[in-house]
Amino acid sequence: MTKFRAFSTALAASFAFLAGAAQAEIKKQWVDYTHGDAKLKAYMVQDDAIAGKRPAIFMIHAREGMTETTQRHAETWAKLGYVVFAADIFGYGQGILPKSVEEMSAQTTIYSKDRMLGRARAMAGYDTMLKQPNIDATKVAVLGFCFGGDLGTEFVSAGVPVAANITIHGSFREREAGWAKDVKSRFLILHGAEDKGYPLTTVAKVVDELRGQKKEFMLEVYSNTEHGFSSPKNKDEERAYSTAIATSQRALKEMFGI
Repeated sequence: MTKFRAFSTALAASFAFLAGAAQAEIKKQWVDYTHGDAKLKAYMVQDDAIAGKRPAIFMIHAREGMTETTQRHAETWAKLGYVVFAADIFGYGQGILPKSVEEMSAQTTIYSKDRMLGRARAMAGYDTMLKQPNIDATKVAVLGFCFGGDLGTEFVSAGVPVAANITIHGSFREREAGWAKDVKSRFLILHGAEDKGYPLTTVAKVVDELRGQKKEFMLEVYSNTEHGFSSPKNKDEERAYSTAIATSQRALKEMFGI
């Protein structure tokens, strides 16, 4: 099923949900792991009041790395009832946290130039997440912001058996034709119509590949919205991000039942 929405009006429900979710008993912890010689530190968040195994979100951070913003994003999704595992791609576990746009670009360039390294680094986090005792390994979604949206797409293109790949203002790069052949997940692409760095013409190439490979996807585009709307700069971007959360919540509930 494919949907294109210029804008969604389901905002009141989204805001009401987030207000109620603030009552959740959120447990926050850091999980140390490694990839080769790299020391990594993931941020795992969950509602501690929920017992038993449950669906998980494997989250890949934006270009700024494991910042407080990344942690807040993870907490938002944990309040939806999921275990959220925010993977460490750059090496926060060994002190790597970009402090400028130049440092961010230097880090993202490492993985855009070496896609296999990006896949392997993501897989190290994914495997660590699956070892956590309260995660239902049959109900996992990948969620990526900015750089994380592109890396998440690279990750699932390897055929990783996850239910969904959600990209929020994904920083999509060029890929060879046929990259989606092994994709097993549904795609949910949430993008700003005025994203200058990653315009809709770039997003269209992702959509065309998914269509050509007969993969399931949904595209939602937000008017008057630029890149990075998960840290909104105005009312339009606040509405866009609230809508993105609500849309993702509906899609995950359809797949996972919560």
